[in-house]
Amino acid sequence: MTPRLPRRRAACLLATALPSLAACNGPQSTFNSAGAEAGSVLTLFWVMLAGAALIWLIVVGISVYVTKVRPGAHSDRTGVHLIVWGGCVFPVVVLGVLLYVGLTMMPGLRGAADGAKIAVSGERFWWRVNYGVEGTPGVAKSLPGGGVESANELYLPVGKRTEILLGSPDVIHSFWVPAIAGKTDAIPGRVNRLVLAPTRLGVFNGVCAEFCGDAHAQMGFRVVVVSEADYAARIAAEAEPAAVIDHPGRALFMGNGCNACHAVRGTEAAGRVGPDLTHLGSRKTLGAGLLPVTAENISRFIRETDHTKPGVEMPAFHTLSEADAAAIAAWLGALT
Repeated sequence: MTPRLPRRRAACLLATALPSLAACNGPQSTFNSAGAEAGSVLTLFWVMLAGAALIWLIVVGISVYVTKVRPGAHSDRTGVHLIVWGGCVFPVVVLGVLLYVGLTMMPGLRGAADGAKIAVSGERFWWRVNYGVEGTPGVAKSLPGGGVESANELYLPVGKRTEILLGSPDVIHSFWVPAIAGKTDAIPGRVNRLVLAPTRLGVFNGVCAEFCGDAHAQMGFRVVVVSEADYAARIAAEAEPAAVIDHPGRALFMGNGCNACHAVRGTEAAGRVGPDLTHLGSRKTLGAGLLPVTAENISRFIRETDHTKPGVEMPAFHTLSEADAAAIAAWLGALT
C-alpha cells in the first residue's frame, strides 16, 4: 500500500490544480486579457513573477549550498560578498527593473480617449449607464441629460479608447472589468475617469469590487465589445422608445406602481429610482448580472425580490398573483 501513497497524493494535487488552471480563462479572468490596460498589467505580473522566481531560486540555491554542498563555517570575505551583492546590489537591480517597467506603462494607460464618453453611476445595487453625455454623473440619483440611458450593460467599440465617467449617489462602489482594465472607485460627490480600450470582441463580466452593502456580491454587469458600426447601431437602437405592445402586462405594470421607480420611454412610466427598462428584453442579464433575461426570471424577480437578491431596495410584490406577474414579465421581456 505504501508505494501507492505518492501516486494518490499526485492525483489529489492534479485534481486540485485543474480547476485553478481553468479559472485562468473566461469572461472575468485577468489572465484572459481583452484590453490594453489589462494586457499591460498582465505583462507586469509576469515580469514581477519572473523576478520573484529568480530571487527565490537564488535564496534556495544559497541555502542548499551552505547546508548540503559546503556545510560548516565560511570566511568573513564570503559573508561580506553575500551581504553586499545578495543583500544590496541584487535587490536594487531587480526592484529598479520592476519600477522601470511599471513607470513606462503609465503614459500609455493614462492617454487621452479617442472614442465615446459614457457616464456610469454605481447605485445600490446596480449600475446606471448613460451613453454620449457631455456632462458628468451627479451625486443625485440621476445622470446628465443629452445621453441615452440604460442599465447594467455597457457596450464598447473595439479598438477605441472610451472614457468612463464614474460617480455614485449613495456609497463608494468600485467599477472593475478584470479582462479589460483595473479597478476605479465610484465615489459620492466626485467624478473619477477611467479609459477602457478593449482589444477584442466578446462579452466580459464586470463587478463591484468595493463592499457596498448586503447585495454587494450580486452587483455585477456585462461589458459587450462590438465593432464601431455595431456600437453605433446599438446606441441608435437604445435611443429609440420602447417597442410598446398592446399587452395586459402594460396596464398591470402601471397599475401596481412600477412606473414610480422605473422608466419605459414611450409610455407614461418615467421613474428615476430604479433601472431604465425601455429595452430590458434586449439585455443579457436581469438584476445586475444575476439572472438571464427570461419571462420566468422576470416574474420571479418581481414576486420574490427579497429572496432572489437580498438587500436590494426594490420591494417584493408577494401579493401579486402569479398570473399578473407573468403578464408584466411577458410585456417587459418583449421590450427590445
